[in-house]
Amino acid sequence: MKRKSFALMFITVLIIFSLGGCGCFYQQMKGETPPPAAPPAVVAPPETKVEVPVAAPVAVSLKDINFDFDKYNIRETDAAILKENLAWFQARENSGKKVKIEGHCDERGTVEYNLVLGQKRADSTKNFLVGLGIDGKLLETVSYGKEKPFDPGHNEAAWAKNRRAHFLALQ
Repeated sequence: MKRKSFALMFITVLIIFSLGGCGCFYQQMKGETPPPAAPPAVVAPPETKVEVPVAAPVAVSLKDINFDFDKYNIRETDAAILKENLAWFQARENSGKKVKIEGHCDERGTVEYNLVLGQKRADSTKNFLVGLGIDGKLLETVSYGKEKPFDPGHNEAAWAKNRRAHFLALQ
């Protein structure tokens, strides 16, 4: 009989101690209250919308530019592309939007060398755009070196595509 009552008392003590580890128990001891239950969902009746035709704005996207092997200067053809990109920055809907300029390289050369070259490509692209009147605070640069190739090929045609400055609108 003593064994049964001892076992029962032991189990009771175990249960009490195990409940002591419950977060709800500690909340009550500190005087905290649990968060209120979520309010019931209210389903609104569907609204009838009258569609008014609006003239769609002309979509202008930012075009990448490419570089010669082991160079970071802006070529004439790429300067023309950057001047075309100017229209995107001047569009009312893009006013104040930030743009990331990513500098990329082909697979040749060391990782360290290509990271530096990619940064120079991104910086020269930014400087060219600032020279056209774009606010430099809206442009940020990053170099990916040879880590994110556009074309995975291992020939001159692929390498030429990978030597680029890529634009990414952030906002």
